[in-house]
This record gives sequence, structure tokens and C-alpha cells, in this order.
Amino acid sequence: MDPVRVSEAPPFAEGPVWCPGAGSAGGTIVCTSVSAGALYRVDPATGVCAPIADVGGGANGAAPAADGGFVVTQNGGLDFEAIGLFEDPPSTRAAPPGLQRVAPDGTVTYLASTGLQAPNDLVVDPDGTVWFTDPPPWPLPDAARGRVWGYHRDGTLTRVADGLWYPNGIAREPDGTLVVVENGLMGRPHAGLVRLRADGSDRFVDQTGDGFCLDEDGRFYVAGGRHGVTVLEPDGRTVEVLRLPGSGVTTNCCFGGADRRTLFATDAVPGGVWAWEGLPTAGLAVHAWPPPPGG
Repeated sequence: MDPVRVSEAPPFAEGPVWCPGAGSAGGTIVCTSVSAGALYRVDPATGVCAPIADVGGGANGAAPAADGGFVVTQNGGLDFEAIGLFEDPPSTRAAPPGLQRVAPDGTVTYLASTGLQAPNDLVVDPDGTVWFTDPPPWPLPDAARGRVWGYHRDGTLTRVADGLWYPNGIAREPDGTLVVVENGLMGRPHAGLVRLRADGSDRFVDQTGDGFCLDEDGRFYVAGGRHGVTVLEPDGRTVEVLRLPGSGVTTNCCFGGADRRTLFATDAVPGGVWAWEGLPTAGLAVHAWPPPPGG
């Protein structure tokens, strides 16, 4: 299955989400740019990439809102020189780390910011709860300080996990179980996929990565660890590796298209968006965040 280069922009792309309805392909991909601190809309039919909101700092994950806006995890800005991914590192944009709300007109506000470290990725429950990972900021400490939070409809935060080294991507399985990727960055231990259960966490596969998504049968599509996406069965067995040409760093992925059988992936290096069309199983449906009345 050969990938298609959808767009060479944006730079340091992350957090892709399929938005049906607009664009010449029946929908568009909205993704973040960690280096530009912005949201972009990519038309997969034409490759045109246009900015839709400036959120500052380091825009990381994104989820759709029911009114046409978005929720964004803001990591506060990265020290790109320290990370070492770029020959010519972009400048760092600082912003308060937190959970941001991007209105349909591009206005940016914060839903939560107090006590948060460097929010990374997020997923929305059917009831409107936003679950997001909160790893420590760079430079990484020599302690397991990563956390996972739930942001509820009433505006309260609940910490559902802590003591993680670097919780990165997050998604829900078909039964609603939360799964996070604990990334082995900078040689940190315990890289793998972790199920978060009420009776304790379950690390069920040693698969490092960044962001990920699932199909309707519960398979995991894990971006990162290599230039491309690794497909895993629910029990952690590797099914397939969807490779991208050349060298690079893949950050995240999502399903889209009219039948949710196109897998889109974002690259930090060299940047931009890729797609694999005609996957055998449709992607798991994504829930939109319902803004509170007047919110």
C-alpha cells in the first residue's frame, strides 16, 4: 500500500483531525503546527494548506468541537535547539501550557491552564469529557512526573493517572478504555502502550511512538518510532508497518475520507501530511466536543 504526499506543509505537523463537509474532497484535514503555534486546514484533493488560528506556543493535539471550532492541547512551546530534530531550529514561541478552545472564528481562549505541565494529546468521550496527556516539559526531569487528566463539561479537572515518564498520544478503544503511549524519549524507560483502568494501568505492548488512532475492530495505528505508522492488533501483535519514503519523524495519524478508510499521518520532519487510501477497516468514529451553552 503506497502512501500519497498530501501536502508539504505545515511545518512540524501534529494532531490531525478529519473535518467532513468542506473542501473539494468532501472534507479537510485540520492539524496543528508545533513550531508555528498554529492550526492549519489542508485540502487533501489540492494540497492547499491555510492557517485558521494562531494559538501561540506549541500547538500539539487537536479535537473537533460540535460548533465547528476545536480544542487544542498547548504544550507551552518547545526548545527546538535542545530537541535536536532540525539543522536550523525554529525559534521557540512561549505560551501558558493548557487546554485551549479555538472558536469557529479563530478566537483562542483557555479552558484550563492552572497546574498543567505541557499538555500533549487529547481525545473526547461521548459525554463531552476531554481526556488529555500532560507530560513534563523539556528538558525532561529524571523522575516520572507525567499525568493524564479529564476536563469535564462543568469545567473541572480530574487527574486519572500519574507517575508516567512521558505520556504522549491518547485514544479510546471501542469499549471506551483509555490508552496512552508512554514514549521512551531521551532514554526514559517503560516505552509502550498503556491501558488506563479503574483497577490500575496495564502496559500491554512495548511499542514506542507518538500519537495514534484506532479502527472499528480495535487495531492500533501508532505513528512514530519509525518514519511511518505501525499497525497492531488489540493484543499488541504487529500486523503491518506502513512506511513513508525517506527519513523523517512521524507524529500522529487519524482516519478520514467519506468512508473513514483513508489514514492520514503528520510529519514533524520534514513536515506535512501523508495519506494511505483504501484501508480494509474503517476508522473508529471521533466524537466532537460539545461547547457549553454560550461557551
